[in-house]
Amino acid sequence: KEAFIEIDRMGSTIVQLGRYRIVISRPPLSSRWEITAVRPLVKLSLSDYNLPEKLIKRLEEKAEGILIAGAPGMGKTTFAQALAEHYAKKGKVVKTIESPRDMVLPPEVVQYSKNFAEKDELHDILLLSRPDYTFFDELRGDDDFRLYVDLRLAGIGMVGVLHATSPIDAIQRFIGRVELGMIPSIIDTVIFIDKGRVSKVYEVGITVKLPTGLKEAELSRPVVEVRDFITEELEYEIYTFGEQTVVIPVKKEKKRVDTRLKSQLESLIPNGEIEFIGSNQILIKVPRDVARLITKRARRLRKLAEKYGYELKFEME
Repeated sequence: KEAFIEIDRMGSTIVQLGRYRIVISRPPLSSRWEITAVRPLVKLSLSDYNLPEKLIKRLEEKAEGILIAGAPGMGKTTFAQALAEHYAKKGKVVKTIESPRDMVLPPEVVQYSKNFAEKDELHDILLLSRPDYTFFDELRGDDDFRLYVDLRLAGIGMVGVLHATSPIDAIQRFIGRVELGMIPSIIDTVIFIDKGRVSKVYEVGITVKLPTGLKEAELSRPVVEVRDFITEELEYEIYTFGEQTVVIPVKKEKKRVDTRLKSQLESLIPNGEIEFIGSNQILIKVPRDVARLITKRARRLRKLAEKYGYELKFEME
């Protein structure tokens, strides 16, 4: 079995012995000697996850800035390992940055140790060798995020593994480390692992628009949109407001805005029935006896709806 010492400090040693990760702690770091051996419980292939064909196609053809997130022990590294093997079988050049090197991968995948590398050494090696994908297990400190960002912006496909309690938390860990407008160039896909399964997939993009909940058209700005990849439903908006960067859950904000708009429309349309259709349309059903009143107020009603990003349609009953 291949064995090597990954980390050796005064109070601790981490050894990789084949598939076993052995963590040794000793006084004065710990109150007594302790040896813990950990091994992977399962080894899965990408097909074992029963992913939608739409997601597999994205991973193979489009996704190049991927984050694999989840709580500790939920199976992030197991999924990353399966994805790395999948890319290798497709003929892609795959390398990893690990600490410790405990991913079980075929010999054609070169695994680099972050602990043995000098400053900027991994950066230089990977830029010169130009792999198709580099797996970073896992992103912890500022130096890790900086290396991930630099390699991704250089055109290398990156797959980062990091701890997060929710999918949006994974994206938020980049806020403040890079400019907001650069985030979609660095991260395009977020895969959240929960209890060993893919529980959520986000697609990240950017557009210029009026953020949900704001009224004045002049407040339009670049907005990072975070959408559920499977349903394409918008779930979060990230944008700058004043000097702050805010992350807004769109569903909650949209519900609040819709309630306010409906109340204002009802005050202008006696006996009218208001129905929200899709994401940006409102159908107003009115009795024929108030049609003349609606005609007089149509311009005002449309202007009010447009203020909130909606298009009005009328139907006489």
